[in-house]
Amino acid sequence: MDLLTPLESICRIIIRAREYEAQVPTDSGAEDPDSLDDVEEDEGGPHAMSVLDDDLNTGVEEELRAMFDELADDQIAEVLALCWVGRGTFDASEWEDAFAEASDNDPEDIADQLMDMGMLAGYLDSGLAAFDYSCEGVGQMS
Repeated sequence: MDLLTPLESICRIIIRAREYEAQVPTDSGAEDPDSLDDVEEDEGGPHAMSVLDDDLNTGVEEELRAMFDELADDQIAEVLALCWVGRGTFDASEWEDAFAEASDNDPEDIADQLMDMGMLAGYLDSGLAAFDYSCEGVGQMS
């Protein structure tokens, strides 16, 4: 399978997705920060840096979304299909089916699906590996 999306672009998405995943809390059942008592920064409480974290999340999220917006419709569908292969929804031998199903989605919906994928970087990396592609030695991935 030949990639429609430049490998360097996919690898940049993986880098930013890793940054995004490292910042986004994975515990959806966490306490509501509004219900917590005020925690002073000097106390070093668990939520002392929450404002800083929110700023970081927004910047990386915006950059990742901008990367998706820069992709052509067939390229963003390819990224989604690669993620599906990477997480095992489709096997590499079912690439045509995965790509066709991904292509049936609206590109804006695909971007939302990708942003909501908890392990986007890992799935995308695994999807590339299924087709003997790697980000090793590409740009910042070396």
